[in-house]
Amino acid sequence: MKATVPKRLGYCQEGDRNSLPQEAVLAMTRPKAPTLQTVASAVGVDVSTVSRVLNSAADERERWASAETVARILVTAAELGYRRNPHGASLRTARSLQVGVIVPRLQDFVLATIFEGIDEAASEHGYAAFVTNSLDDPAQREARVAQLLDRRVDGIILCDARREDPLLRKLAAQRVPFVLASRTSDTYPGAFADDAQGGHLAAEHLAANGYTDVAVIAGPDYASTANLRIEGFRAGLEAHGLSLPEHRLVRTGFDAAAGRAGVDQLLAQGPAPDAIFATNDFAAIGAIGGLREHGLRVPEDVGIVGYNDTPLAASLPVPMTTIRSPMLDVGRTAFGLLESVIAGGHPTSVALTPTLIVRESTMSSAPTPA
Repeated sequence: MKATVPKRLGYCQEGDRNSLPQEAVLAMTRPKAPTLQTVASAVGVDVSTVSRVLNSAADERERWASAETVARILVTAAELGYRRNPHGASLRTARSLQVGVIVPRLQDFVLATIFEGIDEAASEHGYAAFVTNSLDDPAQREARVAQLLDRRVDGIILCDARREDPLLRKLAAQRVPFVLASRTSDTYPGAFADDAQGGHLAAEHLAANGYTDVAVIAGPDYASTANLRIEGFRAGLEAHGLSLPEHRLVRTGFDAAAGRAGVDQLLAQGPAPDAIFATNDFAAIGAIGGLREHGLRVPEDVGIVGYNDTPLAASLPVPMTTIRSPMLDVGRTAFGLLESVIAGGHPTSVALTPTLIVRESTMSSAPTPA
């Protein structure tokens, strides 16, 4: 009896193609995708040179070849339709080319814009950025960090650092590459707005316009953004011979509900101040609503200054004076610092300059006391 030899899986003779689906036939006849070797042969250089050029950041390519050769490699790769294989690159470099980003709440415009900056810079350097929310909850935050590390990210950018932060100490002890953004903590490197300077600008503006009885609605004391803005505001008032009494400082939060609650607390302790500095635009917007509920007008009765210059600030019925924070640049700078840490560097923190934006919520001259 003649033995039959089974065909190997995936193998067929020429005549068998008629019985295959059209997609399978096309796959069998489709030209192979160009490889590094294809590009190298076309340019006339070694494949290792092509690999280094195509897998390096734009500002590092000329480490491996002359400017002319780099240009030829890039043009040839584009003409041939070469596409970089991130999985193959990660195997060669022992990197995933992924970075994790942790924010308190991505729905917050400021944090979303910072992440946009991170994502832009990461993409330009061949990385993918993934973001997750901690909700400013320490347990959830630690769980999110563990999830990112399980994904083998090359590093983490934390936008939710706390004044006392055992998680950061743990990451440092484990030699996990990380940097901070938005909030500072201890001496860990990161990218931030110069929040003390921003607070100082707000105080100078109010003092220069005749406001003397000012109050602050601030975020929680575990957030450096709130603390530094208060610190700078105090210093700015003192430079003009004014002070911030304890009863004129309330800590509620960064959202609109916190702004309303802050107004309630201030008015429960005595007469309304002639101006309020809120350490976040959304809290400032909530404060405007709270003042209106108490029959007070902005700016006729109380001047308002916010912080960050979110799009809503300029489009309110009374456009709001605020401190513009360079949010996009904070994100881009943070990624650059993380890339340095991943490469074994020890970067120092970068504080970017905020700007005072004057609008109608602060009058040119405060009401004269009776």
